[in-house]
Amino acid sequence: MIEITPALTVWYNTRCPVCDAGINWQKRRLIEAVEAGRIAFRDINLEPAALATHGASLEDIRRRLHAVDADGNLLVGADVAVAIWRLTPGEGWLAALFGNPLLLPATRFAYDRFADLLYAWNRRKGRW
Repeated sequence: MIEITPALTVWYNTRCPVCDAGINWQKRRLIEAVEAGRIAFRDINLEPAALATHGASLEDIRRRLHAVDADGNLLVGADVAVAIWRLTPGEGWLAALFGNPLLLPATRFAYDRFADLLYAWNRRKGRW
């Protein structure tokens, strides 16, 4: 059997209800790609040291989405969202819009502020 290296392996926090719901919704949109092994979604709580070789801690990944592309490059935050949109049928326009060089800094800023709020909310709720 030939093993396929996913174009993108996304690490996320299933203990965050917003993150978990968002990824589950995205997985349904990407069912064919998931089944074909082109994209993988992994729960960081089951493999907390999975990205340690990239310098990413468990808390880093609980705070922001992280992904590794087929070349082994680490993507973080908004860059992960853009990469997922590129792979999602019908969502390439989101990647083109929010991932373009002029808008990407604002996309990253907005993503990071939302992620900070969500992380703080989850910590207050004891979701660790």
